[in-house]
Amino acid sequence: MSDVFFLTGCASGIGRHLTRALSNLGHSVLATDVNEAGLSEAATKDGWNSDRVKRCTLDVRDGAQWERALKTCLEHFGRLDVLLNIAGYLKPGWTWELDQTQIDRHLDINVKGVIHGVHVVGKHMVEKKKGHIINIGSLASLAPVPGLSLYSSSKFAVRGFTLAAAQELAPHGVKVTLVMPDAVQTPMLDLQVNYEQAAMTFSGPKALTVEDIERALLDEVLPNAPLELPLPFTRGAMARLATFLPAAVVKLAPLFTKKGRAEQEKRKRTS
Repeated sequence: MSDVFFLTGCASGIGRHLTRALSNLGHSVLATDVNEAGLSEAATKDGWNSDRVKRCTLDVRDGAQWERALKTCLEHFGRLDVLLNIAGYLKPGWTWELDQTQIDRHLDINVKGVIHGVHVVGKHMVEKKKGHIINIGSLASLAPVPGLSLYSSSKFAVRGFTLAAAQELAPHGVKVTLVMPDAVQTPMLDLQVNYEQAAMTFSGPKALTVEDIERALLDEVLPNAPLELPLPFTRGAMARLATFLPAAVVKLAPLFTKKGRAEQEKRKRTS
């Protein structure tokens, strides 16, 4: 059976890939992004099926735009089954170097954007007594990452909000899932290569791919609706350990940072 999906952040990365993957499987997709030109370019280059994909400009920081996007989805497809909050923002930086713009963007896009979406779409799903909301967090939702303090704090907030919202929405037939991937090979990862502050990002065995996220969505998230899904499992277990033993993680951080910097240098040489 085909479903109707509402995706954010579809001009690039995970959102762009899932738009094509889901529509190719016969699902309908409202593909949104603040970057209208980027959406158009993605649709052309990826050959989005115009019958199954409806493009819509959306700045996730604006609640009124969420209302309009939901209206567009319902008018075009007649219903909404799944919301995927994917849009995100990241810029590395040491705590003492942060500026007001970066503080606002991380919290407004990563946190308020998710909250606006869950509020607007959740209200609709509560009325219908069904639906599935999937928020994309990060392993940084579990383990704070030095050099990415703003990103980490925003993803910690997304996790807290998602877990609370899941308890509130469950009695109304609405499922909520938080997907927490390690680094994914997307433009967001590419931009971190030249920042020494982002070394920890590259400390894993290898980056996940957008295809890995697709498989997790199709094989686990949609059929089983887990409350949380860290990816991959081993790195997720390590991240959870950081929650319980933060002092130990501080001592181990230099080792992970050293490994990550070596990978950064390798990527610079091959780019």
